[in-house]
Amino acid sequence: ALMCRSDLLLLDEPTNHLDLDAIVWLEDWLRRYAGTLMVVSHDRDFLDGVVQTIVHIDRRKLRRYSGNYSAFEEQRAQGLVLAQSQYEKQQREREHLQSFIDRFRAKATKARQAQSRMKMLARMEELAPVHAAAPFSFEFREPLRSPDPLLVLQDVDAGYGDRTVLGKVQLTLRAGERIGLLGVNGAGKSTLIKTIAGVLAPLGGNAVVNKGLVIGYFAQHQVEMLRDDQSPLWHLVRLAPKTKEQELRDYLGSFNFPGEMATGPVEHFSGGEKARLALALIVWQRPNLLLLDEPTNHLDLETREALTVALAQFEGTLVLVSHDRHLLRASSDQLLVVRDGRVEAFDGDLDDYRLALLNRKAQPASTPAPAKPTPQKPVSKKNLQSRIQRLEEHMKRLSGEIAAVELRLGDPATYQDGEALKALAADQAYLRRELEQVESEWLARQAELES
Repeated sequence: ALMCRSDLLLLDEPTNHLDLDAIVWLEDWLRRYAGTLMVVSHDRDFLDGVVQTIVHIDRRKLRRYSGNYSAFEEQRAQGLVLAQSQYEKQQREREHLQSFIDRFRAKATKARQAQSRMKMLARMEELAPVHAAAPFSFEFREPLRSPDPLLVLQDVDAGYGDRTVLGKVQLTLRAGERIGLLGVNGAGKSTLIKTIAGVLAPLGGNAVVNKGLVIGYFAQHQVEMLRDDQSPLWHLVRLAPKTKEQELRDYLGSFNFPGEMATGPVEHFSGGEKARLALALIVWQRPNLLLLDEPTNHLDLETREALTVALAQFEGTLVLVSHDRHLLRASSDQLLVVRDGRVEAFDGDLDDYRLALLNRKAQPASTPAPAKPTPQKPVSKKNLQSRIQRLEEHMKRLSGEIAAVELRLGDPATYQDGEALKALAADQAYLRRELEQVESEWLARQAELES
């Protein structure tokens, strides 16, 4: 779309799935675009950088505001205050007129004045009260006590199978640190997050995890792992089977899953609602290390802002991958750049990073020297054994849950309730599928250990 000559350019969420480097390039290109641009976006920094007019859709009406997104927020807030003031003033005037009418309508000496006020009241265009929905907000529960440091990566090589993505990573995560990861898509940001989370075993080096570490890990596959045929309440009960149902319902209500929404199937949820549910499940676990990989994908501006505020108050350690600069700027106080197979500290803020990207792109590209092949280091036996042990514990738990479901399926009374039978069959299929995935990884890790 960008390469074709045009007078009108329509972009619908263009920054979704773009890395920060690509967004900086897109912003620079759009500022120089000579035609008319119309864009839908939930990225407030992007909107601030490329638009001069905002059209806001509210209750099926369109209203035009001059300026960028920050100017729109200020103008709208002022407009709401003014509208509420005018409404309250009119209500006082109407009450005063109605009081006069009620008092003097029956008196002959005041009847003409009362009639005049009745006509004045009838001609008055009634203002509607201001409907400003209370903004969604949530907060992280106080994290469990953190060890310090929480985790140390010592000369870690990270990657998949026989492919090393990052080499010689040195990283110490201390209590209370707030780290933002930068780099192009494919550089290894998600690989690093997965290695910290223990989803990927280091291919070399050593990962030291201290006792008491509780990880909250959010990535797109967490959203995809939600059971579409089950409810938010069902998902939360799996995490807290001994907690009273009303407490769980109240908690889900605080994440905008009230009433029937808490007990209805997830399949009817939007992508943003599913992401909000995945966040709610993480918050419940009170992590002291929060790993967020593009948490704002599919979130609307209100939920993004709620996440930004909640993260600013989070008392644990945070590692964040995001293309949302507003979130990065508010939530992190140090930046690491993942580039060319390395993880390095960046000396500066996001504005410095943007300038560095633009300056690098403005320089003529030089022909890179051919990369020397890096010899593949043997997989750390200790890390593989640790991962295999965790997988075996997971398999044991899943096998127990499957046995419990199959025990209920073996009860003839179960077949008297069609809905319960259907739910049990779905549980059995889901648990077996999850067990199959865990077993596949266990077999792969065993093969690595034995090779």
